[in-house]
Amino acid sequence: MKYRSVGRAGLKVSEIAVGSWMTDLKGDKELETAAEIIRLAYENGVSFFDCADAYSEGEAEKFLGRILKSYPRSSIVVSSKVFFPTGSGVNERGLSRKHIIENIDRSLKNMDMDYLDLYYCHRFDQSTPMEETLRTLSGLVDQGKILYYGVSEEWGAARIEEAERIISEYRLHPLTVIQPQYHMMDRYIEHEIMGICEKYGIGITPFSPLAQGLLTGKYKKGQPFPEGSRATHQADKQVNQLLTDENLDKVCQLENLAQELGTNMSVLALAWILRKGIVSSVITGASKKEQLVNNIAASGFEIPADALERIEAILDFHPFERHVG
Repeated sequence: MKYRSVGRAGLKVSEIAVGSWMTDLKGDKELETAAEIIRLAYENGVSFFDCADAYSEGEAEKFLGRILKSYPRSSIVVSSKVFFPTGSGVNERGLSRKHIIENIDRSLKNMDMDYLDLYYCHRFDQSTPMEETLRTLSGLVDQGKILYYGVSEEWGAARIEEAERIISEYRLHPLTVIQPQYHMMDRYIEHEIMGICEKYGIGITPFSPLAQGLLTGKYKKGQPFPEGSRATHQADKQVNQLLTDENLDKVCQLENLAQELGTNMSVLALAWILRKGIVSSVITGASKKEQLVNNIAASGFEIPADALERIEAILDFHPFERHVG
């Protein structure tokens, strides 16, 4: 496993992280499998574990905390997030000072930890002044409850620039990290956000790097969805919207390229994200131990320059630019 700094911060994280978004905690067998995956990840050098207060209504934080309790706190980097409702009250959501203060204490209690390494704003809150949110987060750093804070891609380029202005004006602790969706089929952050992160030294920790399974190569054009895959049971059908003929054709070409390089589609897709130095870690999910082991193989996998050119030709991505005249 290789490790990278989180932006300009001194904190280092494993190139491959394990997230809790899709962790199944509904039965004893599922709980044991999830625990085995976290232990296997740690044993293979994964140091970064991501969670959120809203995952499984807080049960994901409690579960992760119980498993990670076996390891020295100094050897792991743990993150959580705040924004989504954690109760029915009008103040039990968003990024107000009240909700952030109450929810960091809730997350720390859930995980049985004294502090979190990274704390993200899960979304942007239009009902709360940005200054209030940033001053509260910086205050949590002063209190030692969090070490660094970050935001999601939904803050957007203009909001991140505004956040930097506020941080500079009030001399707050820096915005250290952003957690966007980023993968071969969704390169939105390359339009503006990635450049802003490079400008300010903000690390990027992408989630959904395999496009919810599309970039594993398990979905084939003209074939039934694999039994038990997300496309057969995901309630909001996010992955189904990705399963277009155009995307499946691209994946077929990419899979052939991966085979030429002596690897598989998942490793190629994760290593492609890690080609960018501003990416600190890729947050992956795994429901099986073999999936985790395969994901870990992407750390340190170098894609040759000519192969990167072929990937660009297949993806046919064009950053947004407007030309007048």
